[in-house]
Amino acid sequence: MKTRIILVLATLFLTANFGFAQQDEECMLNLTLMNDYVKSKKYDEAFEPWMKVRNKCPKFSYAIYAYGEKILNYKIKNSTGQEKLDYISDLMVVWDKGMEFFPSKYDLGEVLAKKALKMYDNQKDMSLTDKQIYDGFDKAYTQDLENFTSAKGLYVYFTKIVDLYKAEQEPIQDVFNKYDDVSEQLETINAKFTVKLNKLIEKEDAGTVLTKKEGKYKTFYQKSLEANGKISGSLDTYLGQLANCENLIPLYQKDFSTYKNDAVWLKRAVSRMYNKECTDDPLYIELVKAYDATAPSADTKYFVATILYKQNKNKEGDDYIKQAYELETDVFKKGRLAKKIANGYKKRGSYGSARNYYREALKLNPSDGTPHLQIASMYAKSANSCGDSNFNKRAVFWYAAQEALKAGRVDARMKSSAQQAATSYNANAPTKAEIFQQGNAGTTISIGCWIGGSVKVPNL
Repeated sequence: MKTRIILVLATLFLTANFGFAQQDEECMLNLTLMNDYVKSKKYDEAFEPWMKVRNKCPKFSYAIYAYGEKILNYKIKNSTGQEKLDYISDLMVVWDKGMEFFPSKYDLGEVLAKKALKMYDNQKDMSLTDKQIYDGFDKAYTQDLENFTSAKGLYVYFTKIVDLYKAEQEPIQDVFNKYDDVSEQLETINAKFTVKLNKLIEKEDAGTVLTKKEGKYKTFYQKSLEANGKISGSLDTYLGQLANCENLIPLYQKDFSTYKNDAVWLKRAVSRMYNKECTDDPLYIELVKAYDATAPSADTKYFVATILYKQNKNKEGDDYIKQAYELETDVFKKGRLAKKIANGYKKRGSYGSARNYYREALKLNPSDGTPHLQIASMYAKSANSCGDSNFNKRAVFWYAAQEALKAGRVDARMKSSAQQAATSYNANAPTKAEIFQQGNAGTTISIGCWIGGSVKVPNL
């Protein structure tokens, strides 16, 4: 039995950090039993040996706390009443003791977010108010923002302040501030994931096969970005009509004199009014000018450009757009800015300039497939203008379909929409009968106008 215990302990990844001074045969035995039961998902059977080793040798192994969390979560899920509350209370203790005895294994922000989520999931059973739930997440935000990375936690954190506002317990300005706080944290998290994902994408593009571990990381980053994207959309949905021009304009008019030199306040006000299309109001121009005067940056130059475009001063607007792009040094933000600039040019019908900036966005963030879809849509819209015959004009749709499919290859989130777009474009391209009639299967067609390039006619 001793040999069995020693072998198990030697192979346990989670039990590497044990205090040899506290070892005794009973603790080793109970740790081994606990491990075997947890691995078999027999959490009820694991509970007794876990409690024994936990009480007798609390510093014996990190596994006591990692596995203890699993055991208690199972118990919480499968109990009711006071028993359930006791298990929840004990889980809080496990997290606290785990941090105390094995601090290198825990991050404060992550633990505080877990606690708040557990409170939220059991709010009714624990008779907790929305304010208590909100305060739980607020601890994670204020005490260790860097490690408050739970997408669900950030979402609930925001929804609770909206609920408090609706209950007349928080002012609307705090709701907007918290929306910005949460959105910026999600953006920070996404930037980190994107940088890591791009390295793997670039490695694949160079012809190197990813290791099994790298493949798992790639999938994790892609799924995390997709989940965070959905959370961002959910924030806007939950905010709903609160952030409309009717609420924003009087609020910012009232506070402008107080915050006219506060760069953070100005940035948030300008961004929100821009995103909510409140740009026709004179206040927007005042906010942009104050923002550019207080803290000139890529952001301020971009917003000045939007005003100039509104005034049909396109040449001056283009000059500010170039300044904005040159001033931005952060790769992730520069990629996002390139997309925003490209979207603006596309909306104006300046497809060549739009494609240039979409391509810049792809260079800076190769794991984002949306620029490929935007470029493909511009090709499709230009088909009737790019070709010297009906057949050649419609051949542009093949070119558009090829571009659309690139989105799905680089961005797992885009696979479905990329395939749908490609199918739609191919449906508008020449049919097999037309190819046969033309007698040009397998030949290459040069595409004119702003598109350039060429496309091969499919073989029959």
